[in-house]
Formats: sequence, C-alpha cells, structure tokens
Amino acid sequence: MPGISSLHAALPESAVPGYLPRGLLDRVRHYRLERVRRQLRKSRVPAIVMYDPVNIRYATDTSNMQIWTGRNPTRYVVVFADGPVIGFEFHNCEHVWNEVPVDAEIRSAVCWNYFNAGSQVAAKAKQWAREIADLLRQNAPSERRIAVDRLDPEGLHALGEEGISVVDGQALMEVARTIKSDDELLVMKAAIDVCEQGIQRMHEALRPGMTEQELWAHLHFENIKLGGEWIETRLLASGSRTNPWMQECSPRLMQKGELIAFDTDLVGPFGYCADISRTWTVGHVRPTDDQRRLYASAYEQLHTNMALIKPGMTFNEFAERSWAMPDTFFKNRYSCLAHGIGMVDEYPSISYFQDRGYDGMFEAGMTLCIESYIGDEGGKEGVKLEQQVLLTDHGCTPLSTFQFETDWL
Repeated sequence: MPGISSLHAALPESAVPGYLPRGLLDRVRHYRLERVRRQLRKSRVPAIVMYDPVNIRYATDTSNMQIWTGRNPTRYVVVFADGPVIGFEFHNCEHVWNEVPVDAEIRSAVCWNYFNAGSQVAAKAKQWAREIADLLRQNAPSERRIAVDRLDPEGLHALGEEGISVVDGQALMEVARTIKSDDELLVMKAAIDVCEQGIQRMHEALRPGMTEQELWAHLHFENIKLGGEWIETRLLASGSRTNPWMQECSPRLMQKGELIAFDTDLVGPFGYCADISRTWTVGHVRPTDDQRRLYASAYEQLHTNMALIKPGMTFNEFAERSWAMPDTFFKNRYSCLAHGIGMVDEYPSISYFQDRGYDGMFEAGMTLCIESYIGDEGGKEGVKLEQQVLLTDHGCTPLSTFQFETDWL
C-alpha cells in the first residue's frame, strides 16, 4: 500500500512528513521565482502585481491566511523581471517572511477592499496605485504597463489615472507554473504521499451507517496532522448522489453495497496539490454487475487516455483520439479529459473534442491529472476516477499510486 515508504524511496532516510533534504526547498524557490521572471521577460512586461495567494506562494513561498486573503485582497507582492521583489503584507504580519530566504523588501499593504476601506475605497485605491506607479518609475522608468493577476475595477481605474496599462498576469503565471523541476516533483510527491495516507485512512474507516461527512473528515485529519494546508472542495458522494457527479459531501448515511466516490483536491505539505479520485463500495463488498460495468468503463477511459499523451501532441489531437465515450454516458461526462496540476489545478484544461476547447501542446515536465466520470444519463450511480501523472519524454508516469479496484474488472 502506498504511504510514507514511497516518499522514503525518493528522499534520504531522515526525511519524514514536514521535512525535506537540506537545500531542496531553496532550490525549488529559486527555480520558481526564475520561472516567473523568465515569463515576464518573454511577455515583455517589466513586473507583475500578485494578489492570488497561490501565485504569491509560487513566487516567494510565503503564506498568510491563504483562503481568507484569496477572498480579501489585503496582501500582494510585486516581482520585477530585472529588479526587486516587494512584499506588501497585511497588518502586522511582516514576520511571515522571517523563515523564507527570499531577498525581498517588505512594506505594509494598502487595503482598499470595501471591508477595510469602507467609504474610502476610491481614495485608498489611488494611494495604492501611486505606490505601484512609483515602483515602476524607480525600477523600469521607460515602462508604463504592468501585469496583475487579479484586480477589482477601482484598482484598474486608479492605475489608469496614473498612466499605467494592465496586462493579464494570471495567464502569465499559469504558463510560468506549467513545467516542474526535478526538485519540485519531490515536493509534490511528498504532498501526494500524505494525501494517499489520508485515502488509506478513509478506506479503513469506511463502514455502512456512517455519514459522508464523517468519512470525508478522515482525509482532512490526516492532511492537517502531517503538515497539509486545506482542501479546495468537498467532493464525496454515495449511492444515488454519485450520479450526476459534482455533489459535495452531506450528512447522508451510507448504505452497505452502494458506491462511494470522492475527489481529493487536497493542498498538502509545502503547498502542493494532490488531486486523486477513487470509487469503492460501502463496506468494501463485491460490486453488482452494473457497478462493475460502470467501473470498467471509467478504468478503460482513464488508462486509454493516459497511454495516449505524449510531448509534442496538441490538446485537440489528444481530444480527438481519446477514448470514445458511449452515448449513454456522454451527457454526464466530466468537465474535462485532463488538466494541469501544481499547487492547485492549473493550465491546461483539456475539453472533450465535441466541446471545442482551446488548443495547445503537451510538454515534458508537465504534471497532469487524467479524469474520468462514468454515469448513465438518468442512471442510479456513477464512478469517478482520477490519476495524477508526470509527462516525460516517453509518456505519462503515475505520481499517485493508490490502488484501483482491479478485481472488479
């Protein structure tokens, strides 16, 4: 069974959850910041203002109330392509930078969201924009544009009044985060191993009569205990709630023999995501013939598509050649065939060919999640499977290794 032993296979014996070999995180931090700066230069943009807490974590490895600051724009970072990093920190929180060896100037954030500024939003936004404009004049005096990943209308207007135009920084950061270094993969694998320990805990705890929420709590417990951070969704459902998919866990009492499916969406240690889906029967009893039919189709879709992807293949080519889904399942199909994964779900998201998604090209060094949901239109139950993989020169290599129910096939 996968667990911490697989982490030990990649890391020195002294490594345990919450710890990595000396110097590894520093190399990851350097790699990520340089990826951001390289993308700024490639895009011919002198700097980016980051509000998205995941982007801030990627560029600086600093973290402060990430879910709260994701809703309340009260913490931001400016990174110059050829210049300084300036961290604007929430009230009296400069100390969150103490343990991270990033060469950055730390200032107090100007908070102009309505919660903090009330009737002074416009004035505070002007104050914020003046400071950003001053930084641009000091560090890139010939430039009058800047990238921003997230920005409310008042801020966009205030920058415009300073003569600064805004470039889409979220697109820039999505591309920067796409390719993982070997060191970064070790950090991601640590998060996956913690997640799979949580899945194993769920597997052992699952019994008829418990609620969906009670089972889901086991994953949270193991993640937090081992240094993880949060879980982005609550996607766990049982019985008739597995069809259609995308129902979050509830107080429903699970019944022996019905299907239970989940999608972890777990942000584990060091801020990396482990996105894994499995489907079991409640009580781990032998499935019915119909449950086996659903599971076999999901397993076939997942592994057929995983075997197809190669570097240099376009997204549309993959979508066109992907597993041919029978009509009875098509209406309830998952929202994508595959998507990128890093600290959270990231570029690309690859649609079914019939959905006419955007095109692009697979590259070695991408980490991806291959998706399958199989449920008859109007059916009673459904099966959700998902595998996290690394794309190498030779194709997909699994990063998530938790067992499938192969004896159902």
